Amino acid sequence: MKVELTTKIFSDKRFYKRLLTLMLPIMLQSLMLAAVAAGDAVMLGRVDQNSMSAVSLATQIQFIQNMILAAVTGGISILGAQYWGKQDLKTINDLFCMGLKLAGIASLLFFVACIFLPKYLMMIFTNEPELIRIGIDYLRIAGWSYLLTGISQCYLTVMKISGHASRGAIISSGAVILNIVLNAIFIFGFFCVPAMGAKGAAIATLIARVIELVWAVASSLQKGFLRPQLSGFFHKNKNLMIQFGKCALPLLGGGLFWGVGFTAYTAIIGHMGADAAAANSVSAVVRDLMCCVCNGLASAGGILVGYELGAGKLELGKVYGIRLAKISFICGIGSTTIVLALTPFVTRFMILTDEARGLLTGMMVIMAFYMIGRCVNTIIINGVFAAGGDTLFDVYSLAVTMWGIAIPLALAGAFLWNWPVLLVFACTCIDEVGKIPWVLYHFRKYRWVKDLTVVEE
Repeated sequence: MKVELTTKIFSDKRFYKRLLTLMLPIMLQSLMLAAVAAGDAVMLGRVDQNSMSAVSLATQIQFIQNMILAAVTGGISILGAQYWGKQDLKTINDLFCMGLKLAGIASLLFFVACIFLPKYLMMIFTNEPELIRIGIDYLRIAGWSYLLTGISQCYLTVMKISGHASRGAIISSGAVILNIVLNAIFIFGFFCVPAMGAKGAAIATLIARVIELVWAVASSLQKGFLRPQLSGFFHKNKNLMIQFGKCALPLLGGGLFWGVGFTAYTAIIGHMGADAAAANSVSAVVRDLMCCVCNGLASAGGILVGYELGAGKLELGKVYGIRLAKISFICGIGSTTIVLALTPFVTRFMILTDEARGLLTGMMVIMAFYMIGRCVNTIIINGVFAAGGDTLFDVYSLAVTMWGIAIPLALAGAFLWNWPVLLVFACTCIDEVGKIPWVLYHFRKYRWVKDLTVVEE
């Protein structure tokens, strides 16, 4: 039966029922978060190209913050799933409190940077004075929302691993819907509110984040939900701290490598002109929306694998991991097809110059094939590998493919060899496609098949 499960991808109805139960709320949550950026881009794109581009560049700061928070919540998710498989609630509480402290510190640092140093942050991404001016106005308001994000994400992660993924999705979705509605009101000036453009988008984000945090904390007080116990903030669980470090530090390294690298891509394209920055901003929104499916599969699949590994069912966890690897290719091919189909609709809808529209068409075609690598690598690395604590591989792969190949090529192409924008953009996409063989080779070593709850002497 076990051998059959590894070869027949659609043979286990129970697996798919559990996967869909977890995946759909998580995917919805990811989609809703991406919808905020999409809403900003679409609405500001209907105002003017510069507002859209400036906000897209400014939100790269939050993108970096999210990479750090992802390491914290990733550590909670990996260890929490395995300890939930053991039903060790005390250790999960210690993990929850540890995550809140770390996320709070990270959020405070980004808040301070956005409030007091917005000009210098914007100058990293563009040398266009008008884009810098708009970005400063946005960051000085949105920075307050960054102060809250880390705390709410910890609460939502604990809900996800403890059987309340649907509640987390409802909270995130509700906050996003509110954000989009408020975006429309504040950006365009509905209901007697003055039109505020980019500043309005920042105010909408801040209000939505406040509501999200209040809702998450209130939900945790209900019966059946996990909430942080005060004792956990003062209790030091040394073994758990070591386990968390082994999981979270490679996630942090990989997240920063990837996040700073992606931000470097944006900065490189942003310095190639306003049209290039605008086209890249729109393509990034489409990419983030399309990645919601593979993000949901990675998170849900990783939790399922983690449940089995933590319960000591290593062979079943391995079977689930093999099945997820096969699903990742199906997801990638499907995403490529959808991006190609959407290209003509996206390019016609946005208000862009003719030059920017032509660049966007080329970027969408390039990005369509990039999606195969993105889906495969996200599901296998962030889902399967992470479930068993094999988080260091991502750091190595990013160091070679992104920082050793893609970024140097893009930099040289843009600033030394004066390559066309689309060729430079293609350089920023080769890392994901190029590392597929390496990922599959590492996958077959099965180092990720490990019970992390067993403390090594």
